[in-house]
Amino acid sequence: MVKACLAPCAALVGAAAVLAPASAFAATTPVGLDHGDTAWVLAASALVLFMTLPGLALFYAGLVRAKNTLSVMLHCVAIACLASVLWLAAGYSLAFDGDGPLIGGLSQAFLLGIGRGQLFGAIPQSAYFLFQLTFAVITPALIVGAYVERIRFSAVLLFSSLWLLVVYAPVAHWIWGGGWLARRGVMDFAGGLVVHATAGVSALVLAALLGKRDGFPRDLHPPHNPGITMMGAGMLWVGWYGFNGGSALAADGSAALAIVATHVSASTAGLVWALLERLRFGRASMVGVVTGVVAGLATITPASGFVSPLGALALGAAGSVVCFGAVEVVKHRFKIDDALDVFAVHGVGGILGSLLVAVLASPSLGGAGYGLAHDMAGQAGVQVLGVLATVAWSAIATLALALLTRAFVGLRARDEEIEEGLDLTYHGERAYNG
Repeated sequence: MVKACLAPCAALVGAAAVLAPASAFAATTPVGLDHGDTAWVLAASALVLFMTLPGLALFYAGLVRAKNTLSVMLHCVAIACLASVLWLAAGYSLAFDGDGPLIGGLSQAFLLGIGRGQLFGAIPQSAYFLFQLTFAVITPALIVGAYVERIRFSAVLLFSSLWLLVVYAPVAHWIWGGGWLARRGVMDFAGGLVVHATAGVSALVLAALLGKRDGFPRDLHPPHNPGITMMGAGMLWVGWYGFNGGSALAADGSAALAIVATHVSASTAGLVWALLERLRFGRASMVGVVTGVVAGLATITPASGFVSPLGALALGAAGSVVCFGAVEVVKHRFKIDDALDVFAVHGVGGILGSLLVAVLASPSLGGAGYGLAHDMAGQAGVQVLGVLATVAWSAIATLALALLTRAFVGLRARDEEIEEGLDLTYHGERAYNG
């Protein structure tokens, strides 16, 4: 029971956990070091980093034109480096230090004062820092898919740095760090709101501000290497075991069920997406099926530790159907060039899962039940509040940060740079020579 209360979102299991800030557990809970839990969290950290490097980098790189392949990969590598340093310097402390309702403090900046023996529940504080660091790496990297093939490299660096501290860290504190949404009992096991909603909404705003690629939406070049995309998707799928299962912060039944739910949702979503493509276009595609898998993974993320395998199947099917429709709406109705469907897949999937968990966590459906909200109706209200707050802050802050970035270093690459390809114009390299 103590271990369950130590998960980033598992503060929802009991009222005491919700009311206490996450940083308080390490200081007040008399739990000794658990070597098995520590080993699992360290392994999960490696799996989550694997999702970004090389998983996400390959997934995105295969979907762009050959002349922009390296630029997409470099965006992911550079963001990983930047986010890691910023997380150490201030991000972790802002997200998990103190008990303020909106933002943490800076007493844990650079991990000063955190010794080798200091624990976060049953694991070292440094292990928890590392696990959360990998989430801080992949979340801004997800946004890369919205602005591929037309953004300045300097803009990627500046915007991602500001976004991590202004958008991601505060929302992580609200939900996982003992902030105001945690105190209301919001359910987000592994990042449907903290990761996918923030990244997806921010991607939509940034894509709208950047403008369209030439030929959008009907005459764009097809993905240059769907095989690379499939390999990247496979790495994301495997890494998601650590993403969701590691969020239990323990090598126990909660982690095992979260992984089972993750796999069931992804599998179901891939099959449903293939069926939808068959009905719509007459055939199923490789890119479509793996996109469906990722949609299922995003949708199960907030609910993975709270629902049964049957609930995961329902979430995978619902996520695939809704995200499939969202792709069409964003590109053809709103005419926003969110190039690799970050909002439609990650944003919509994360939001949908965050709402449906209020239903599927019901004990009558095999779920884990509710915390402070006590019942389905109360939890639904809390989830809606969490979604609205996360979406609003992500949109407003992203717009401000994007405008600031444009004023300082520019945002969109010049037409001749886009025509030449960002690989050569910004990095002096080609993905394929000869």
